[in-house]
Amino acid sequence: MDAAPILSGLVSFAAYFGASIGLLALFGVLYAMVTPYRELALIADGNVAAACSLSGALLGFALPLASAISHSVGYGDMLLWGAVALLAQLLTFTVVRHIFPRLVADIPAGKTAKGIFLGLVSVVIGVLNAACITY
Repeated sequence: MDAAPILSGLVSFAAYFGASIGLLALFGVLYAMVTPYRELALIADGNVAAACSLSGALLGFALPLASAISHSVGYGDMLLWGAVALLAQLLTFTVVRHIFPRLVADIPAGKTAKGIFLGLVSVVIGVLNAACITY
């Protein structure tokens, strides 16, 4: 059995997986900068609204990123579409924040409905974004 294709596949896997984890970390940092509250601290304190909103944002980013990995024509293409997905999710928060101006006070206050809504809107945008990343 020739090991070269397996090793080549392993290298590609490592490159794409590493890049996707890097993009996920970058998204997390940028999302934390866009939101005026500290999600991880709120979640550590048991804030369900923050957990729902951050979980939805992460999933909403991961879905199109996975689609970009699956459908990209190369590594650079995947990075480009990953950046598009990242921007779409950051824009999603901004739009929902304008729809609900008290959102930035309500999530830290533990108002679960707003957290669930923000999380689900993030997932919906992520699903649509993922569907658009096909050729």
